Amino acid sequence: MNTSLNPSLRLYEPLWRIRLRNTWKSLQDNWVLFAENKIGLVGLAIILFYALLAALHPILIATVWDEKIYDPFIGNDPRIYNHPSPPSQDHLLGTDPMGRDILSQLMYSTRNEFVLGFLAAAITVTIATSIGAMAAYFGKWVDTIFMRIADLMNILPFIALLVVLSAFVRMNMWTLALVIGVLSGFGGATIIFKAQALTIMVKPYIEAARIAGGSHWHIIFYHIVPNLMPLAFLNMMFTVTGAIFTEAALSFFGLLNIRVSWGIMIYTTQAAGYMLRSIEYWYLIFPAGLSITLLCTAFYLIGRAMDSVVNPRLRRR
Repeated sequence: MNTSLNPSLRLYEPLWRIRLRNTWKSLQDNWVLFAENKIGLVGLAIILFYALLAALHPILIATVWDEKIYDPFIGNDPRIYNHPSPPSQDHLLGTDPMGRDILSQLMYSTRNEFVLGFLAAAITVTIATSIGAMAAYFGKWVDTIFMRIADLMNILPFIALLVVLSAFVRMNMWTLALVIGVLSGFGGATIIFKAQALTIMVKPYIEAARIAGGSHWHIIFYHIVPNLMPLAFLNMMFTVTGAIFTEAALSFFGLLNIRVSWGIMIYTTQAAGYMLRSIEYWYLIFPAGLSITLLCTAFYLIGRAMDSVVNPRLRRR
């Protein structure tokens, strides 16, 4: 029997089905708000394009490309004697100074950029929401300690700190994501989430949860943190952008233990002495540099568009 014809039957619906229906409707409403902002759609299209490149690389290696020629690490085309070589029918973006296909490197590196960005963002948001909620809830010495740590993180120059750390820690993609996540999570993001948590603390349901006997941790992680999630998702977009840019900067200086990334591709060009001849050898710098710019811009645009979804003042009335 159709429950829409008899609303009383919905009283017997499982709780998970009701929550699923409400979640789906919320996603639909939020998508309508997001889609009204055209810059968000542009950013989403760019991200989907690079996600497609990342997904196609292993397929091309397994089915179309000869691994000995198109491997992003050790590939080399024996038919070409002079490297770097300009774009051709066999190498659409040319080859780098070591004879490796630039398009293959670009597509392979896309996976690393996505993994780095999302992992760093997830660590940042997890730390920042937890600490921000605890600082707002407990206040006093808990708030003082975490806010002074956040102030210290904000004072320290971020890139310079990572350069110093790279001298003591062997930096690979996973280590870099962890370091960025921890430093960002204890830094400015904590202050933002604490300010938002303070506005949640005055809500009636927080006081109701206390009167009902809810423990401190129950109130923090079941009432405060879930209400910080919209802001957390918005913050993730900007953290991904910062992580990708940071990787590119450190790779350019040769400070990361990464085999191939967009930053490493530019570093290889610089180390081989082609950086000052970038007009003639544009294909060595332009693909990686443009990709860094486009992907960072895409996440920034999505973050701006998400503001119209998260910020109630900007919602359509």
